[in-house]
Amino acid sequence: MIPGIDLHGHLSALQSPAGAIAFVPLYALWVTLLLPGVWASMLAGALYGTWWGSLIVFVGACLGAEAAFLLGRTWLRSWAQQRLAALPKLQAVERAVSREGLKLVLLTRLSPAFPFSLLNLAYGLSEVSLRDYTIGLIGILPGTILFCGLGALAGDVARFGDVLSGEADPATWTLRIVGIVATVAVVWLVGRAARQALQDAEPPG
Repeated sequence: MIPGIDLHGHLSALQSPAGAIAFVPLYALWVTLLLPGVWASMLAGALYGTWWGSLIVFVGACLGAEAAFLLGRTWLRSWAQQRLAALPKLQAVERAVSREGLKLVLLTRLSPAFPFSLLNLAYGLSEVSLRDYTIGLIGILPGTILFCGLGALAGDVARFGDVLSGEADPATWTLRIVGIVATVAVVWLVGRAARQALQDAEPPG
């Protein structure tokens, strides 16, 4: 815990209807700033439950993704190109999505192997249409439900605080193990298809 900060009290305040509404733009800002959304999604699950948390995260993630996409395509294009220059995998995504469009957007969204926030920049640099990009956001639903469900397993905000602080009691370790197993399963089942599609989309060298 951080001295002088009532983490439990601040998180509990978000459980009100007004807090749930406020969580949406906060999550959107989080995504726009290219910060990883896993912990924020788990927090939503702990605060609102699996299904309401998933809805709130999905709306916030879509808003943030649209903002990042448009910024990467316009004002921040040069910066985005520099950021992706050191990430060959995402450069491959950019090239493949420019040719394949919606199919590749959906596959890469489905796979947790591809970072959600940085993908938004890659899509912004690609030639994919805004329409296909927006429809492809449906692909984040399985991962959203997964991480919100893991957060809901924490039981309440106090348990989520234990997870954040890294306390190694048996229940916390069980939550971590469930998360690892579920994530590996999703990566293996869906990520394999995404990687194969990317390989098929790449022209022979």
